[in-house]
Amino acid sequence: MTPLYGPDFGSYPAEDVAWLLKDLSGVELEAPTEEREAAIQAGRAHYAESLPVEYQPGPAYQKLFHQALDASAERVAHAVGLITELIIAERGPDAVLVSLARAGTPVGVLVRRWARFAHGLDLPHYAVSIVRGRGIDRNALRYLAAHHDPANVMFVDGWTGKGAITKELTAALAEHAAATGDRFPDDLAVLADPGRCTPLYGTREDFLIPSAALNSTVSGLVSRTVLNDELIGPDDFHGAKFYAELADADVSATFLDAVTACFPDVAERVAKDLPELRAADRTPDWSGWEAVRRVGERHGVDDLNLIKPGVGETTRVLLRRVPWKVLARADAGADLAHIRLLAADRGVPVLEVGPEEIPYACMGLIHPRFGQGAAQ
Repeated sequence: MTPLYGPDFGSYPAEDVAWLLKDLSGVELEAPTEEREAAIQAGRAHYAESLPVEYQPGPAYQKLFHQALDASAERVAHAVGLITELIIAERGPDAVLVSLARAGTPVGVLVRRWARFAHGLDLPHYAVSIVRGRGIDRNALRYLAAHHDPANVMFVDGWTGKGAITKELTAALAEHAAATGDRFPDDLAVLADPGRCTPLYGTREDFLIPSAALNSTVSGLVSRTVLNDELIGPDDFHGAKFYAELADADVSATFLDAVTACFPDVAERVAKDLPELRAADRTPDWSGWEAVRRVGERHGVDDLNLIKPGVGETTRVLLRRVPWKVLARADAGADLAHIRLLAADRGVPVLEVGPEEIPYACMGLIHPRFGQGAAQ
């Protein structure tokens, strides 16, 4: 097993990331969204066995993406600087970045760029697959352990929702350590932690990170990861597709370059804010999970996997799943402009809620009609 690199796989330059994935680009894995949702909720299929059809938003949404990037690039750069400094404080100059594909990958690239910008470091960066309910790619962990000291690894993701992946990572790494003796630290560094489930974050504010606003076209043209027994053998990495045919719509480099260009502008503020962040009580309180549970009770949803909190997760619901409704904070302002446009596009009601109801800017509820665990 060897890593995949751009431009043969993905649109990122080879030095930005090594993908510990199996190339499934030639395989038809996409299923109609409603058909896929029905199979997942009925227990006939796991969400990672197939792929949703890549939804390509129209010109109005694409324009919103660029407006959001212009408005938030400096804010993202500031959070990138802070989380990179925390990572280096935890792991030192020998840190090995391992992003959770795919939402973590653009953030991993930015962390790598900040480390080079601020410290002259050339940190290794890999992207690996983790699947809710199935764990992390064990073969990818074996590869990492063969090439690096596991103690130097820092797992990186884009943001937290209710904390399901944080829990999945901890459980999977404990299982791997028990089976192999290779102990990887289970702390997770994220750009934004609105779910309050990790002590390593650039911010705990729930705001639009532009890389959450699109699918593969802002993530190196790589699909979400696939774990399908018919395609992934016992010695294979988990799989993914490279959508080379979407190259004309690719804004992966646009996103990275816009944020990177802001590094010099935020460097002084990062240096000023870092001591306060390091000294703060960053202990996770998992309040996001509790908020999701309350919303489930209020809306008659027993399966909390159908409730996706935060701007990033709500965007994913609207882009990739069968959305039922969106809860939106009236005070979230422009951060939700793309959410409202996508919801209108798909005929999804947006319910206004107050800050006392949810600690996130918004929540997306997947339609429960395919399962038995929710009121209709």
